[in-house]
Amino acid sequence: MEISFAGKHALVTGAGKGIGRATACALYRCGSKVTALTRTQADLDSLLLECPSIVPLCVDLADWGATAVALDNAGPFDLLVNNAACANLQPFLEVTPEKFDQSFSVNVKAVLNVSQIVARSMKARGSGGSIVNVSSQASQCTLKDHAVYCSTKAALDMLTKVMALELGPYQIRVNCVNPTVVMTEMGRIGWSDPEKASAMKSRIPLGRFAEVEDVVNSILFLLSDKSNMTSGATLPVDGGFLCC
Repeated sequence: MEISFAGKHALVTGAGKGIGRATACALYRCGSKVTALTRTQADLDSLLLECPSIVPLCVDLADWGATAVALDNAGPFDLLVNNAACANLQPFLEVTPEKFDQSFSVNVKAVLNVSQIVARSMKARGSGGSIVNVSSQASQCTLKDHAVYCSTKAALDMLTKVMALELGPYQIRVNCVNPTVVMTEMGRIGWSDPEKASAMKSRIPLGRFAEVEDVVNSILFLLSDKSNMTSGATLPVDGGFLCC
């Protein structure tokens, strides 16, 4: 299935590593102009060596004001992938207000901020658009030490649905993908223990973790016209984990 984003301008947050970086590169290869946003300049420098035409944008999404200033000068955008996130894992009885606030600031509040800025421009131009939020299977199931992370992703799922409801009349589609464990560089490190990995894989009918390309392909589909009648969806990329 051929997907082209020629003539489109995409913004990808958390584009320095993992899913975000792979998504930015995939959109670039599909003909889109891409603005890659991350807070780490070194990651942007290495990304530019791989995809020289990508527009780098270095900003900390936890800073509401700085993000607004940076994006006001970067658009307009036709496509948005809200990928940036942090995972502060703590046992429920040890959750600290600092980690709670940081998690919600990046995983939910920053998505609201970025999406408002991009969607206002889409609405003003009257050209519609497509937004994909990167959620998690943790939005719909409990995982030990994930009290705050699960809560942020559950909030993101519901934010996605409300965005789809309110932005739909302007032909702006909003969806999210909900991956299982993904074999990014960090994922391979975090799930390298065979016993830990086996326990999780035993709950996945396909018996394996997701590769980065599995998630990227789902994101590209939801961004594209191939999913023209899909909005407000939470698409599992989990090998069947959530259905069991």
